[in-house]
Amino acid sequence: MTETPRQVVVTGLGATTPLGGDVASTWEGLLAGRSGARRLTEDWVEQLPVHIAAPLAVEPPLGRVEARTIDRVQQLALVAAREAWADAGTPEVDPERLAAVIGSGIGGVLTLLSQYDVLRERGARRVSPHVVPMLMPNGPAATVGLAFTARAGVHAPVSACASGAEAIGYALDMLRAGRADIALAGGSEAAIHALPLAGFAQMQALSRRNDAPGEASRPFDKGRDGFVLGEGAGVLVLETADHARARGARVYATLAGSGTSADAYHVAAPEPSGAGAARAVRAALRCGGLVPTDVVHVNAHATSTRVGDVAEARALRAALGAALDRVTVTSTKSMTGHLLGAAGAVEAVFCVLALRDRTVPATRNLDALDDEIDLDVVAIDNRAIPTGAVLSNSFGFGGHDVCLAFTP
Repeated sequence: MTETPRQVVVTGLGATTPLGGDVASTWEGLLAGRSGARRLTEDWVEQLPVHIAAPLAVEPPLGRVEARTIDRVQQLALVAAREAWADAGTPEVDPERLAAVIGSGIGGVLTLLSQYDVLRERGARRVSPHVVPMLMPNGPAATVGLAFTARAGVHAPVSACASGAEAIGYALDMLRAGRADIALAGGSEAAIHALPLAGFAQMQALSRRNDAPGEASRPFDKGRDGFVLGEGAGVLVLETADHARARGARVYATLAGSGTSADAYHVAAPEPSGAGAARAVRAALRCGGLVPTDVVHVNAHATSTRVGDVAEARALRAALGAALDRVTVTSTKSMTGHLLGAAGAVEAVFCVLALRDRTVPATRNLDALDDEIDLDVVAIDNRAIPTGAVLSNSFGFGGHDVCLAFTP
């Protein structure tokens, strides 16, 4: 006889994004349809073909001493984790039953690049002794794990733009397996710098609407020409339902399931039919004991690239079939930009809030839906949704496909 999997619930939310320094201000910005994109003012921008990005709305509220030995990507993870933990009621938990799973697509790239400049210009003796812990991709997870004394396990999935979502799925597995009672799970990214921008631009992945930053991120729109690079972090407090019930915790939603797959097609381009992404969606539904007709909303990965948005639309049609006609789809990247490894975690926060408020933020800049995209994408006005399951898609370079399923 198959044992029923442990139920895992969301009891805390934290985020810092281009729209706000916390969850409440970010959500308010989404519902107001604001864009976090702006023209950059750094000296190095003029040498690049792309002059826009979506930086944080609020700088990390950390003291200079505290911030001195951790990279910006670690700072953002810590800010989001602290908010999520406080939102969960500052749980009392045995450290050996607490886990931290924080993903990042790139890690401490700002430290790597700045310290290489120090090495080249000032010599090896001037390189920071903290450089390795600051640049390593598991730095955000380590920072959060140390801050909260998480001894059940500290993990750092690195799967490009699927990292934050994969971290949440990994935490779900840990909790269901009984390896922990509670977990801080999410993603962080801080890579707004000349080199990543130049690299993405050379791939023709970034929008070049330098004179109209707020109109640059256009998921599903006929006129889309690439994504807007953003930075931020999102963290969820996940715990077994029994643990949450025992401490009288407020529950936002249930993390019903997660699904992963791989395209095995190309290091950067999605498989055009969306077959791999469709497998991830189906896997998330199976994991959560759900069927396509349970789904009422999808927060799409939809970064605003020509091929990616079409492939995702095909994947959703393949996975959900006729049920997709009754599903409200949105892409919040139209306002936040693309937060790379943090995107899936921040968008998971948005899915939980959509369930709470039964409201889906409209996709900004969707003036004319691409003819190849057969989706009911909400545009112009936010939309009320019925009670049901909500999916969050995240896909990353390397062919990583992740889908998370939340239920009330």
